Amino acid sequence: MTSGLDGTTWDVVVVGAGPAGSSAARAAALAGASVLLLDRATFPRYKTCGGGLLGESLALIPESARRTIESRVRDTVVSHRFGRRFRLTTRDSHLALVRRSEFDAALATAAQDAGARFADGVAVREVIPPADDSTRAAPTAVPTVRSRSWRYPADASDGQEATTTQVRTTAGTVHARVVVGADGTGGRVGRHVGVEAGGVDLGLEDEVTMPADDSRWRDVVHLDWGGSPGSYAWVFPKRDSLTVGVIQQKGAPDATRRYLADWRQHLGLDEATSPTLHSSGHLTQWRTTGSPLRRGAVIVAGDAAGLLEPWTREGISFALRSGTWAGEAAAAAAAADTADEDLDRYVRRVETELGAEQRTGAELLRTFERRPGLVHTVLRTRQGARWFVRFCRGETTLARFARHRLVMLVARTLAR
Repeated sequence: MTSGLDGTTWDVVVVGAGPAGSSAARAAALAGASVLLLDRATFPRYKTCGGGLLGESLALIPESARRTIESRVRDTVVSHRFGRRFRLTTRDSHLALVRRSEFDAALATAAQDAGARFADGVAVREVIPPADDSTRAAPTAVPTVRSRSWRYPADASDGQEATTTQVRTTAGTVHARVVVGADGTGGRVGRHVGVEAGGVDLGLEDEVTMPADDSRWRDVVHLDWGGSPGSYAWVFPKRDSLTVGVIQQKGAPDATRRYLADWRQHLGLDEATSPTLHSSGHLTQWRTTGSPLRRGAVIVAGDAAGLLEPWTREGISFALRSGTWAGEAAAAAAAADTADEDLDRYVRRVETELGAEQRTGAELLRTFERRPGLVHTVLRTRQGARWFVRFCRGETTLARFARHRLVMLVARTLAR
């Protein structure tokens, strides 16, 4: 719904309706803020992603999003350069898989149910900070009468440009006391804030039809550590399809395409047995230590902030956590006289909790780039397999892993 947007003022405008953006919109709306959630795509839309949900992600999503889970994984087959395979089997599932088109739509609906207004098919053209560069507008009364479950915004008044952030879109200009940027890797809001990338990868993915004989694939994840530094391949099963993908450092797209073709050939997933339903690619990036998360009344979350784990490139759990925190901080900042404190608290929390995990992930990535075979061997051990399962279930994190000083010392030594 895009009618009536031009000239309105909102407590919180969220740009991007992926896991980070919808989580932010839902959290802010539940806190009582008037919230506008924007996305340039028309929902539901296809999204390149394996769709893996760690255990901690399941604790953060509403029940409606849990109902989109299509596979609960109990078996993971791991190989190194298409060889040295081993199988890790658990009694209970250690990973849940979703189709992002359905999962993201469910999260956006949950945000609307909480009171946010969702306008899809609306692209953001420019973010303009307040003329006086203050953090936000002075608090004003915003009606909270619901219509179709979203709260009415206030109409923009003369002088709003001096006290609110303008968000210029294809449906007109809206004003926000706080903006949350969740518009993905290289998005406009992230560029406005000045997010700095510490590493950029290219991921390629084919969504293919589930083979007629699905016994090898149903509820089984396949992983392969590739031949180029930091690369790996995967197969994630869904209800009636398989997500087959590869990822490696940006800069060699032809080699990445060959890697995907070789992976499919190795698996026997050719066009005759498993026709391609979608082919897509995407860039992933993780932030440098100290990369900005805030500029005035604009904060960023999820991929827009470069928040993902550098080794596995897992980003959904980072998106759900940072998005929820951003929404809570944005609502508090819009409603009180402590905006700087509220938004800075968000920055500190991300740095403390997610930053620690990213730093550990970067250390492990360096080790993996130099010695992928050793990492493969470690995961084959009982202790390594146990840690992998606990990580997938959300029972431990890389930040906790980093507290084992001897382990990290060994990892740094091996990365040299």
